[in-house]
Amino acid sequence: MKVIVLCAGYATRLYPLTLNTPKALLKVGNTSILDLLMNELQTLPNVNEVNIVTNSKFYSNFEDWNNKNNYNLTIKVIDDGTKTNETRLGAIGDIQFCIEKQNIDDDVMVLVSDNYFTFKLSDFYNYYKQKDSDVVLAAKFDDLEYLSKHFGVAVVGDDDLMLDMVEKPGRIISDTGLYGLYILKKNSVRRIRDYLDEGNSHDALGNFISWLHKKSPVYCYKFKGECYDIGTREMYDTLNERFKNN
Repeated sequence: MKVIVLCAGYATRLYPLTLNTPKALLKVGNTSILDLLMNELQTLPNVNEVNIVTNSKFYSNFEDWNNKNNYNLTIKVIDDGTKTNETRLGAIGDIQFCIEKQNIDDDVMVLVSDNYFTFKLSDFYNYYKQKDSDVVLAAKFDDLEYLSKHFGVAVVGDDDLMLDMVEKPGRIISDTGLYGLYILKKNSVRRIRDYLDEGNSHDALGNFISWLHKKSPVYCYKFKGECYDIGTREMYDTLNERFKNN
């Protein structure tokens, strides 16, 4: 299995913290968000390559980080060639860029670099092995209005099979929201090119999942624990406060 970690955003909502530092390398407690992810990835079997997709602005930051780490993983930093928020490729565009540049033809785990979670990544991986199918990270929400405006929302049937999925629908269709963690089977990875060739959105991973589940089974892993989406200064400060208190 290959891993793609998406780090090519410019995190403008976190300025000035991210003017010269990529969001993934911001510290949570004493450890960067990216290092927390790497610690979890090290626990997985059969992960033989981690690709960190970034932009030209922050490429040297990640190269410096990679040269200093001592993880038992093959880590490659990929520059997608963009230099501004306006010219970014989008999440799905960056995934396909990495697939083509690295000649990836394997099952792929995709992670966004701004989620901190308290469950074990190995539990998610074991769920994927059990289902032997595409899987996404999901959770039930109490505030359905907030869910409908900020997350991809899935309708889930028996055995957690996805029946429908809409990216930020703006209306209440379910209580199940999706986070930015996916494992895609090889055949589904190949379909990303088809999805883009049809003229679909290059951004928001949920748009691809909404398209994919109509072609092959996608299952929702409902985790137990917490997941923080570090998109704003308020959430970043909340997470750091949590670490300080524990």
